[in-house]
Parts: sequence; C-alpha cells; structure tokens
Amino acid sequence: MRAAVLHEIGQEKLDVLDDVEAVGFGPGRVRIRVRATGLCHSDLSAMSGVLPQPGPFVPGHEGAGEVLEVGEGVTRVKPGDRVVVCWLPACGACPACRRGQTELCLAGFMNAGIPNFRRPGQDVFGFAGTGTFTEEVVVDAGCAVPIPDDVPFDIAALIGCGVTTGLGAALNTADLEAGSSVAVIGCGGVGISAIQGARLRGAAEIVAVDPVGSRREAALGFGATRAVSPDELPGVKQEVTAGEGFDYVFEVVGRSATARTAYENTRRGGTLVVVGAGAMDDFLQLNMFELFFDEKRILPSMYGGGDVVRSYERTIALWRAGRIDLEGLITHRVPLAGINEALDQMRTGTALRTCIEI
Repeated sequence: MRAAVLHEIGQEKLDVLDDVEAVGFGPGRVRIRVRATGLCHSDLSAMSGVLPQPGPFVPGHEGAGEVLEVGEGVTRVKPGDRVVVCWLPACGACPACRRGQTELCLAGFMNAGIPNFRRPGQDVFGFAGTGTFTEEVVVDAGCAVPIPDDVPFDIAALIGCGVTTGLGAALNTADLEAGSSVAVIGCGGVGISAIQGARLRGAAEIVAVDPVGSRREAALGFGATRAVSPDELPGVKQEVTAGEGFDYVFEVVGRSATARTAYENTRRGGTLVVVGAGAMDDFLQLNMFELFFDEKRILPSMYGGGDVVRSYERTIALWRAGRIDLEGLITHRVPLAGINEALDQMRTGTALRTCIEI
C-alpha cells in the first residue's frame, strides 16, 4: 500500500512509497482505511525534531476513515463504521483517567514507540502512535472513535485534532466568560478554531494576530472582530483595553517568544492559554515578582483540555447546528501524491488546513 514516509528526522520532504505494510493487527486492534487526513503543524514539528518521534515514520495524526477489520475483543466499532482517528486515547484506568483528566492519559504516547508499519527490511513508526498519511493504518481500538454516517470524512479528519484542540482551549481550558476581551496569537486551523470557541462563548472583542495577511483576513470571517499583524498588537491593545491587556490571550504558535508576548498582553488577573506545542529546549522566562504581582493564570491546554470523545460529540453537534464553520477551514486539497505541496502550504502559511484525500 501507499504511505508517505520520512526517512530521517530533519528532512523536509516525504517519500510516497508503495511498499509499506500496516502491521500489528490482532486482539484489541482495528484496521482502518484512511479516507482523509489533515496536515497539522505538529506533523512538521515532528519532522524537524521539535517534537520527539522515532524514525523513520509516517506523519499524520488528524485522520478519518472506515473500519476494515476488528480484532478479538473489539466491540465499540465494526467493519464499515466511520471513525475519527484519535491519537490520544484514554485507557480509563490510569490515575489521570480516574481523576477525569483523560487528555493527560499517557497510554497513547506509549503507542508511539511501537512500529505501525513495515517496509522490506525496515520497521516504520506512525506519528503519535497513528500515522495517517497512508491508505491503511492499524491502531488500538481506543484510537478508532465512531462517528455518524452524515459526517464527511474531511470534516471528521479536522475534528481529530485541530478543531478539537482550538475549540477546547476556549471552551474547556479557558472556560471563557461572555463579554470578555480576547487575543489569539497564531491563526492557522487551531487558532481559527479558538476564535470560533471565543465567539461561541460571547466574547465582546476577539483580536486575531498573525503575520500572514490571508490568515488575518480569514480570521475575520470566523468571528474575529479585528485582525492585526504582530507589530500592530501594542496599538490594538491600547485601543481595545486602554492598555490594561486582554482578559484572555491564546498562544497558538508553540514558541517561547510568542508565549512571552502573550503574557505581556494579558491583563493582571487575566488568563494566558498555551495551546501551541513547542520544543523541550525552548524555555519561557518569567521572573518571580511578576508571577506574584500580576496574578496572571497560565493554563496549558493539551488537546483541548477535556474529555476527547465528548469534545468530538460536541463539535459534531455544533457543526450540525451551523454554530461553527468547519468546511471553511479547508482551504486546499491535494491527493496523497501531492503531500509535499501540502507541506509547503503549511510552511508558508497559505493554508488554514490542507485536506489530503486518500
């Protein structure tokens, strides 16, 4: 079967090969025919080494498809079911799951160290224990979350990561209050989803901050009240908040420099939500006096900060009701053979989300 493979960490291009086999099928496992997958910035971060991932590997973790085969003991899905690929399944038994913090379950991360694929003479891993830039993938049953038949595969793929992460940051992690002022730094697919979440919660002002003009323009269509470049942020902070700072600032880039900017633009007593996934050697510097004196809440948001399956269901309900726009997030479409074109679209910021149709 075909799959896009990164041979070595640090390479910028993927090879689309036809000699890849999905492996690991057995009890408690599910074989999925991938129909659509989104390209998330985390895929690029894994390719560059910012996020830890053994190689060689098949990137992709934001996917949807249909079940081909289920192993012994699998009862939640059956062949023919539509599913979202969940890269962070909850085991239900660990301390985090028992506390109700299923997004902190580490079971899914353990899958990342087990090869999902094989080529002649070589094991190949799947990013985050999945690897959706492929025609088929074998995953733990918990990674295959059933969805209704009326949800298109491209929409379902977005729900698998970016939309759930952005919406959840606003609805779960921030628990954003109506009438508040909001700034979102980084307006790709996840940032736009955070903007939609802020709009749903009734934010009075939503300022989108991004260096790419097309993304700023798009943000206005998804609920932002203003859209500015990073160097315009100080001026709009003065206009909107009289210099005090925003009630909520979402950092959706994953860099210490933008996190520091987000902190400085959060009002005293306000909330900074860190959504972007950054590098282990990129340190955010805060002094002890400002932490004490400003009393700003710093809230990391892992995968939307809530129960993932419940978040999927909520997103589908909101989409069906016309309360959120998911179709509009897909600005480009390419076949699997055009995956490197999709990578370029992500790197240059020309795409909110590129859908890879498989």
